[in-house]
Amino acid sequence: MKNVAFALLAGALLSLAGCQGTSSPTGAAAAGGTSATALLTPGPWRGELAMQGQQLPFLFEVKTEAGQPVVYLINKGLNGEERLRCPEISAAGDSATIRLHAFDAALVVRADGAGKLKGNWVKYDAKGPYRVPLVASAGAQPLFVDDDSGEKKFIVKVSGGKSVTLKVLFEDEKGNSYPAVGVLSNTGKNYTGTFLTTTGDYRYLAGNLVGRKDSPHLLLSTFDGSHAFLFDAKEQPNSTLKGDFYSGKSGHETWTAVPDPKAKLPDADTLTYLKKGESRLSFKFPSVVPGASISPTDPKYRGKVVVLQVLGSWCPNCMDETNFLAPWYEKNKQRGVEIIGLGYERMPEYDKAAARLRGMKERFNIGYDVAVAGVSNKDSVAKSLPQLAKFLAFPTTIFIDKKGAVRKIHTGFSGPGTGKYYAEETAAFNQEIDKLLKE
Repeated sequence: MKNVAFALLAGALLSLAGCQGTSSPTGAAAAGGTSATALLTPGPWRGELAMQGQQLPFLFEVKTEAGQPVVYLINKGLNGEERLRCPEISAAGDSATIRLHAFDAALVVRADGAGKLKGNWVKYDAKGPYRVPLVASAGAQPLFVDDDSGEKKFIVKVSGGKSVTLKVLFEDEKGNSYPAVGVLSNTGKNYTGTFLTTTGDYRYLAGNLVGRKDSPHLLLSTFDGSHAFLFDAKEQPNSTLKGDFYSGKSGHETWTAVPDPKAKLPDADTLTYLKKGESRLSFKFPSVVPGASISPTDPKYRGKVVVLQVLGSWCPNCMDETNFLAPWYEKNKQRGVEIIGLGYERMPEYDKAAARLRGMKERFNIGYDVAVAGVSNKDSVAKSLPQLAKFLAFPTTIFIDKKGAVRKIHTGFSGPGTGKYYAEETAAFNQEIDKLLKE
């Protein structure tokens, strides 16, 4: 993810949990209420989140599985689309609560006429009340409503099926800035893309070229249940883009971008490192299995290559990395390699944090060990892993050789929404493991 120090994303990140209050089983209706099945008619839907004076659109599909409704959040990107399955749906009174994948968030909706819903995106682990109004309507619809005035007027041309690379600079409202690499591809006026930063990527982005006040704008959005991002860019006379980045309820940054096929980020293997004089990590954390603990000096890990995954169940980029690591581990553990997940959660209580991480293990079929290491901020990581210098982001991946020495620390993860960068990310991971196993 983006640097955890930025308040922008802190307001958008979520964690794994259920909604609060009493509700009925999936599809059932509370006494005198409406069933989720009646509210969520099967087929495609389009929703809109009303945030910061903007409308952020998102697409989802309702399917019937074993007689019950299941919602799939749909995000299109450079590498096709992801479909995030949300089967946990409950009814209470006239509302349905759709728990959003692995995160501690939900869509709480009620009927607003035939084929229409209204309600809120609710974030349960926020420090204060966090509700974003939403509406949704059934039927196949474009992501952004297009008034056609932007057609064939956009300077930053992208040939259909190909992509353009952008050198990007984001700046928050306090004047803090950070670099990024943007990638855009299009088919007609339908665009997909992403932004990569030094600490991760903004995952699957999709949108359209539309007209606003007689000026063409590029609009991109994503909503995965954890964060809601909206990018609005206007062309400039010098073939650049300039616009706004809205994140959730209150996060806002401006951004500029210029086409640059050579745009790249600082080396992600150099951003976090060991303090002078340190060569290994020393820790003993409680396992998510009650009563057990995990340390790299345990007999299970001795003489093996060990990968430490610094993660949180609330972190979408961690979800992307876990979707890679979990099946990878099952295919490669017999080679003499182990993975330890170090979980940093939103809540300080062990029981709550362990429950979130156990839920993550179950959802992603994680076969490797996971520990409760602390709470989800840089200070907690620095305190629990004092040998590290300049910890920046979740996830961070640490490679340890057979002798227990740290050999590489990699900040962030470029997920499948980044196209070729994801292929490069996973190839580099495999190359590092192969090298360490041969030693």
